[in-house]
Amino acid sequence: MIDIHFGPQICGDLTSAASREWLVPDGLGGYAMGTVGGLRTRRYHGLLVVPGETPASRQVGLVSLDPAVTLPSGARVRLGAHEWASGDVDPRGFELLERFDLIDGLPRWRWRIGAVVIERELAMLPGRSCVAVVHRLVAGGPVRLELSAACTWRDAHGERRADGPVPQVEAVADGAVVEGAYRLAGPGWAPEGQWWLGVHHREEANRGLHPDEDLWYAGRFSGELERPGDTVSVRAWAGRLDEEPPPAEEIVATARRRNRQVVATAKPADDVEATLALAADAFVVRTDQAAVDVVAGYPWFGAWSRDTMISYEGLFLCTGRADEGRELLRAYAATLSEGMLANTADTGRVEYNTVDGTLWFLHAVSRHVTVTGDTDLGDELLPALCAVIDAHTAGTRYGIRVDPADGLLTQGAAGTALTWMDARVYGVPVTPRTGKPVEVNALWINGLAGLAELTELAGQDAGELWRLHRQATASFRERFPAPAGWLHDVLDAPAPAYPLGGAALHDDDALRPNQLLAWSLPYAPMEPDEATLRRVAGGLLTPLGPRSLAPDSTEFVGRHRGGPADRDGGYHQGTVWPWLLGPYVDAARRGKMSVDDVFVGVEAHLMEYGLGSVSETADGLAPHTATGCPFQAWSVAELLRVRRKSQ
Repeated sequence: MIDIHFGPQICGDLTSAASREWLVPDGLGGYAMGTVGGLRTRRYHGLLVVPGETPASRQVGLVSLDPAVTLPSGARVRLGAHEWASGDVDPRGFELLERFDLIDGLPRWRWRIGAVVIERELAMLPGRSCVAVVHRLVAGGPVRLELSAACTWRDAHGERRADGPVPQVEAVADGAVVEGAYRLAGPGWAPEGQWWLGVHHREEANRGLHPDEDLWYAGRFSGELERPGDTVSVRAWAGRLDEEPPPAEEIVATARRRNRQVVATAKPADDVEATLALAADAFVVRTDQAAVDVVAGYPWFGAWSRDTMISYEGLFLCTGRADEGRELLRAYAATLSEGMLANTADTGRVEYNTVDGTLWFLHAVSRHVTVTGDTDLGDELLPALCAVIDAHTAGTRYGIRVDPADGLLTQGAAGTALTWMDARVYGVPVTPRTGKPVEVNALWINGLAGLAELTELAGQDAGELWRLHRQATASFRERFPAPAGWLHDVLDAPAPAYPLGGAALHDDDALRPNQLLAWSLPYAPMEPDEATLRRVAGGLLTPLGPRSLAPDSTEFVGRHRGGPADRDGGYHQGTVWPWLLGPYVDAARRGKMSVDDVFVGVEAHLMEYGLGSVSETADGLAPHTATGCPFQAWSVAELLRVRRKSQ
């Protein structure tokens, strides 16, 4: 894997150290997460974040273990880091960091206090909500180490305040149980019990959200580090509290071995691919029901079917996980209703509100059978997939139907945004894209051809599917090219002066990246030409991927910043989306264009934001600062997929 490490100039500079985040997942949808400098900048940061019934319903438990070293002289040096509502940062342990490393996906910190050197390693036990934190004396000593446990128990999206109930902490043999939900265990436990008031999260402030919370100082662990090699370790776990996990150092070793095996199974061609393979592993989880699922992004997303299906080939087929992928596809097929795939359970209920999620599902099944030769799965799912085509032809929810006049797929209903550009501001869609979106119809044509091939592999007649495919393809080629020199983004869209359902329609020729799918999919409706692709790239391509709207558009938003309304308003109006590098690279290759230099910026990004991973979004204007989730499934999956194709 690529070597990710930082010295004192990064670690000791708060802005630099606090803007680089690490993630250690538990394989269930929970995680430990923080920054290089140890400062918690998000309400989502913590050492034990526990998944609920769905990956999105997480609870924050153990927030931090703040080290303090008592030297032989009697001096006490604090190595933690907190920012307070007053603006103070205290303590400032990051100033004593001489090195941070991410090794096999696990973080390691190294503090130097004169001749005394202390390391911290952290890992989660794979498949269990359990974190192990190991502190080791590397040089110097003897010293005494104390670890102050800051705790809470709350929804990951919220905060807890001192004007509410005091957390219940029950003493047990080697530590404590907090709120009956998770247990802390380590040496020399001494209970405390007081509020730390006004802990500040700078990233929440930047996102226009409430930035402060109060933490409960539950107590501290302590131990002597007399000679190099001595350790003081703490474990925290949720779930089966009476079932003690292995020793902390064993948990670290187990996690390290597993991560190495994940990489080996993927058979990477180089260090970047190895890093992406391990990054991909974070998103593949087993839920409470032991079902395989995909977390769309950390730290705040759960499972979204559109993201899952776009990510499918990269996460499963490029990493040697086809058996798990098969299980996932079968489970998702069971959610089909009226020809539509369930979108998400993040809200606690099943929703059917996308026009493209189901079409990406057709694509994922087709790719699975093509890549693996698993025709048994194709045969098994064929009736359900054919029912999808029938439902779309006849018409299903939200006006999704095939227009018999041209065979293209149209969609839209008042107040809805059914494509991947689905942001809303105060409930109003920013980009409703009502009508016939270009990528939806590219996916429709791709799905018809893929399903026709599956039908023929099953020994059945695919004549009607091929007829629908020919009609839609001919109409696509005739209607989507725009006078501007690229493809229309939406055909038959309501004219701006008319509400949905009004008499006037127009064809929207805004320069957006959705058209890339018209050239990139396996059964794409059009062959790309270099001149068109260069126009598209000239307006959209950045070092981290294509923008969602060209900068010369009057609606372009160059900075994905501010409160929720500001961020949602710019989400698809110029913000960069790294996952779109996948379609761009595929289209460019089909157009005989070189893409050797396309990956340079995004590969450097692996060490800039979410360490070893790829962010959800970035600003549309230079320097294209990363935004959104630091760890995003489809961003990682698509980069891994198209890089692997280039090997």
